[in-house]
Amino acid sequence: MRVPHLALALVAVPAMAAMVVAGGRSLKGSESVVTVDQIDPVPGQGADAAPEEPATSAILAPAAPQLPKPPAHSRAIDPEVVVPPELPAGELERVEPRAPLSDLALAGPPKPRKSKMPDGQDGTKLVQPVASAAGVIESKGYSVTVSGIDVVKDNETCNDDEGKSWACGARARTAFRAFLRGRTVACAVPSKGGGGAVSAECWVGNKDVGQWLVENGWARPTQGGPYAEAGDKARAAKKGIFGAAPKLGGLPALPAASPAPAAPDSILPSEDGAVMPPTDQPAPAQ
Repeated sequence: MRVPHLALALVAVPAMAAMVVAGGRSLKGSESVVTVDQIDPVPGQGADAAPEEPATSAILAPAAPQLPKPPAHSRAIDPEVVVPPELPAGELERVEPRAPLSDLALAGPPKPRKSKMPDGQDGTKLVQPVASAAGVIESKGYSVTVSGIDVVKDNETCNDDEGKSWACGARARTAFRAFLRGRTVACAVPSKGGGGAVSAECWVGNKDVGQWLVENGWARPTQGGPYAEAGDKARAAKKGIFGAAPKLGGLPALPAASPAPAAPDSILPSEDGAVMPPTDQPAPAQ
C-alpha cells in the first residue's frame, strides 16, 4: 500500500532538518574551527595573489641633488593703495612746448633749398662749370664773366718785385678751377636767354665768386667796383698775382729725350745691299 510510505517520508523530513540545525550549532561552538581567512595563500594560485618582488627591491634609489632655490624677487604691495595718490591741482603748472631744435623735428619734410642772389632774385644754375680763365665760367651755352673784376687772362704774365716774370694767368686759372671743383654755380643770368657772353654776379653756395677771386689776388677789382677794398688788402698782402714768382728750383730736371731708333727700309733680309727673297717659299707657278 502506498499510504505508509508517504507517512514515513513526512516524518523523515523534519528529522533531517533538526539534525542539520544541531550540526551547525556544534560547529559554531567548537574552538577548533578553521576559517578561510586563516589559510595562507599558495604563491602563484588564485586571482588575487600578489606578485613576487625582486630581491633588489630593498635597495634605496639615490636621492636627487638638492639645488639652491633662486631668491624670490618681490616688492611690497600695499593693498590699501591701488593707484598713485592724486596731487593737488595748485602744485602743477602747464607751460607751452618749446620750439623744435631744427627743421628735422617738424612733421613735414624740409623744403628744398634754392639758389638765391643777394637781391632776392632766383639765379640760374650752371651745372658742371668750366673755367676758361680766372673769372670766366662756361656752362649751358653761356660764357659768364664775373662782374666787378678785371679778368686775368690765361696767357698773361706778371713781374714780381725782383723783376722775375712768371705765368700768373695760368696759375690764376688753376686756382679758380680748384675753387669750383665742378660745383654748381648760380649766376644772375636769364634761364632761357639762349646763352652767349654775359657779365653777371655769381655765387657758389653762400660764397660770392667775385669776392673770392679778388681777396685771394687772382683777379683785379674794377675801378669803383664793390671789391675795391678787398683788392687793396690782397695787394698789400702780396697774394696771388701780386706775390712773388713761384720757386721751381726744387723740382728735378726733366730727363733728356733719347733719339728714336731709325726704321729699316725693308723688313726683308739683305746681303750687300741686295734684298734676298725668303728661301722657304715655293716658286711661283708658271
